[in-house]
Amino acid sequence: MKKFAFGASLAAAAFAMPVQAEVVSQGNGAFVTRDSAVVEADVRTAWLKLIAPGEWWDSAHTWSGESENMMLTPQGGGCFCERIPGEDGDKRIGLDGSVQHMVVLNAAPDRVLRMRGGLGPLQSEPVDGVLTIALSETDEGTLIVFEYVVGGFMRFETPVIAKAVDGVMTQQLDNLAETLGRVDAPAPDEDPAEDEASEESDAGDASDGDASDGETAVEEAPERISVDEAFGEIE
Repeated sequence: MKKFAFGASLAAAAFAMPVQAEVVSQGNGAFVTRDSAVVEADVRTAWLKLIAPGEWWDSAHTWSGESENMMLTPQGGGCFCERIPGEDGDKRIGLDGSVQHMVVLNAAPDRVLRMRGGLGPLQSEPVDGVLTIALSETDEGTLIVFEYVVGGFMRFETPVIAKAVDGVMTQQLDNLAETLGRVDAPAPDEDPAEDEASEESDAGDASDGDASDGETAVEEAPERISVDEAFGEIE
């Protein structure tokens, strides 16, 4: 059926890609991140785990601080939501709150889950985002592909926030894949090209003596930054 064609082609394209998230496209107020993983579990097992985010979503990227409060209703119009437990005070009874992270657009069991919404701090911006998660059978088990397309007015530089969101999406897929028995190993943290550049920089520092502190800081900075760092003081 045509409505599944995009998810299927996305999965096929990602199968040949390195196992690492990537900002595959970006422009004024828009970007696309993509990541993939192969797991030992069959597609049905992978689907059931996918729609139970409380079992794999990173607690550090929740409003309540606990991933067990995450829930997802896998049907059109269903909510990818989070419960915020109330806290009782000395003179009051706490009331539970909630957060809507995304709304389900397409739930095709064992094949595609597509949702719309701005994750994390993107929620405070007038942007729209569509997350497509495609599953397909492979000789090793199941290929899982995450693609998140974001666009609209945002109060920050696109390259900066794109890289931050890219890192968060990688972490979420890594968590999901680990619970299902990951077959492909994530790309190593060390990048040979970066190591070579660092060695050249060190050689330059030794010869110049008074190298710029700013240049050193750039060399030592982590490859990925957090979403909070990208947003700065924006609430």
